[in-house]
Amino acid sequence: MAERALRGTRLGATSYENDRNTDLAPRQEVTYDCPRGHRFSVTFATEAETPPNWECRFCGDNALMVNGQEPQEKKAKPARTHWDMLLERRSMEELEEVLAERLQLLRDRRREEREHMEAIAAQRKSA
Repeated sequence: MAERALRGTRLGATSYENDRNTDLAPRQEVTYDCPRGHRFSVTFATEAETPPNWECRFCGDNALMVNGQEPQEKKAKPARTHWDMLLERRSMEELEEVLAERLQLLRDRRREEREHMEAIAAQRKSA
């Protein structure tokens, strides 16, 4: 008989314990106000640190705690660009020198390619 009573009852998915003789942790309700006018409450344990802002469950905006302090903005460093990092490693004179070297290499390569193409054109013409 007991076997039939458990048949088809999703064992493991549902708890068959009751709430008798269990003490729940002390709780507190914290109320938040959304900038769009929504007001809702979230339940926290009394030992838990309550966050000053919480995502609104109605619209997803950042809601602030009622009677709470506005969270302070963290100071962020300005983003370092590639140019800033390059200037940390080299001076302007060194950069101008490197630029001149690379431009000369490009000019030499283009001159060699041009000469090579002229030589191929001359061979085709003579053949």
